[in-house]
Amino acid sequence: MTAGGIRIGLLLLLVCGQPGAGAAQDLLSAIRAAAPGDTILVLPGTYTGNLLLDRRVVLIGMGNPVVRGEGRGSVMTITADSCTVRGIVIEHSGPMLVNEDAGILLKSRGNLIEGNDLRDILFGIYLFHADRNTVRGNRIRGRTALDLGERGSGIHIWNSERNQFRGNDIADVRDGFYIQNAGHSLIERNRAYNLRYGVHYMYADSNVFLYNSFSGNVAGGAIMYSRGIVMRHNVFSHNRGFASFGILFQDCHGLEADSNVVSDNAVGLFFEASTDNTFRHNVIARNDVALQMFQNSVNNTFTGNNFIDNLSPLTIVGKTTGTRWSEGGRGNYWSDYQGYDLDGDGIGDVPMKIQSLFDYLEGQNGNTRLYLYSPASQALAAAAKAFPILDITMEVDSVPSVRPVDLGTLPAVRLAASDHPSAVDEQHGQKAWVAFPLAAAAAAWLVFRPRARRKHS
Repeated sequence: MTAGGIRIGLLLLLVCGQPGAGAAQDLLSAIRAAAPGDTILVLPGTYTGNLLLDRRVVLIGMGNPVVRGEGRGSVMTITADSCTVRGIVIEHSGPMLVNEDAGILLKSRGNLIEGNDLRDILFGIYLFHADRNTVRGNRIRGRTALDLGERGSGIHIWNSERNQFRGNDIADVRDGFYIQNAGHSLIERNRAYNLRYGVHYMYADSNVFLYNSFSGNVAGGAIMYSRGIVMRHNVFSHNRGFASFGILFQDCHGLEADSNVVSDNAVGLFFEASTDNTFRHNVIARNDVALQMFQNSVNNTFTGNNFIDNLSPLTIVGKTTGTRWSEGGRGNYWSDYQGYDLDGDGIGDVPMKIQSLFDYLEGQNGNTRLYLYSPASQALAAAAKAFPILDITMEVDSVPSVRPVDLGTLPAVRLAASDHPSAVDEQHGQKAWVAFPLAAAAAAWLVFRPRARRKHS
C-alpha cells in the first residue's frame, strides 16, 4: 500500500491474534519495494524472519510490532547509510558470538536507532565498522539462561568512530558497553546494571561519557589501554563480587574524571600501569577500599575530592606511587582525618597520612583484610600512632580539607541518591565528621597555650 510516499507493511490477523502466514513476507516485500528515503510503517503483530536494510529507509513501528528472528544470525542487519529504526520489538537472534549475532547489526553510517525493545538476543546493538550513528532510548535485555561469559554485550562498538549513545537501558548482558578501537564517541544518560562491566574500553581513545549510571555489576567500568577519556557526572555504585571494582584503570593515560560518584563497591578505584590521570570533585564513599594502586601507576592527581566513610582509604601493591594528592594548594576531604585546623582556614594544620600500617600490610598480602577490625589491627593502629617510627608510606595529602567539598548540587549525587539513597547520605550530612577534629583542635590549643606563655615570658 502506498500513500503520499509512505509504504505500509500490511498485517493479516487471525481471530486468536496470531499473524497470518504472509505477514513477514509483506514486510520483506515492503522493504524490497521501497525507494531510497521511503518510510515504512510496521503495523502491530509479529513478523518472523531476519531483515536486511540495504537501502535508505525509515522503519517505524506502530503499536510495538515484533520482529522475531530465525534464531540464527542477526535479526536486523543494516548495510545502507542513513536509515532509521524506531519503535520495534526485536527478538530471537542467533547464538554465535563469533558471528556477531545481534538484535541489530550496523555496518553503515549515519543511522538512527531509537526507542526499540531488544530481548532474547546475544548482542543487543552491534556496530561493526560503523561511524556517526545515533543510538538512543533503546531497552536491551540479554539471555539470563546463559552464563555471563557466554552472553554478548548490550551495545558493542568495534572499529567505529564518532557515534552517540543516549538514554539506553541495558541489563542481563555481558558488558553494557564494549568499546574497542573506537574513538570520539559520546555515551550519555544511559543505565547499565546486572551484568559484568557497565562500560568496557579497549584501545579506545578520546571518548566522553556523561550522566550515566553503572550499578549492581561485577565492575562499574573497566578503562583499559586507552587515552584521553573524559568522564563526568557518572555513578558507579554497588558493584560487588569476586575482584569487583567501581572503576578499573589498566594502562590508562591522560584521563579526566570530574564530578562522579563512586560508592558502595568492594574497591572504589583500581589502578595498574595508569599514569597522568586527573580526578577532581568526585565523591568516593562507603567502599571497602577507596583506592587500590600498583606502584607502576604514577603522576596521577587527586584534588577537591570527598573520601567518605571508606573502610580503607588506600592500598598500594608495592611501596609508593608518586601520586599528587593536591593541586594548587587544594587537597581532598578525608572523613577519617584526625588533624585540626587552628587558624580556621578550612585546611588541616597537619598532613593526612593516607595509608596506615595495616593498609600497607594489606597491600603486600590481601588476606590481611580478614583481620581488618580485629584486636590485632587495632593494636597496630594504636602502636603506629603512639610510636611513628615506621616510615611505611610517602602517600600524604599535605593540605587536606577539614570540611567536605560542597558537591551536593552535582547531578551524579542526585542520580546516586535515586538509585541507592544510603550510598550518598554522608555527602549531605558530614557535620558530625567535622565536629571531632575541630573539638580535638580546640582541646590541643587549651593544653598547649600555658606552655607557650612560659616559653615567651
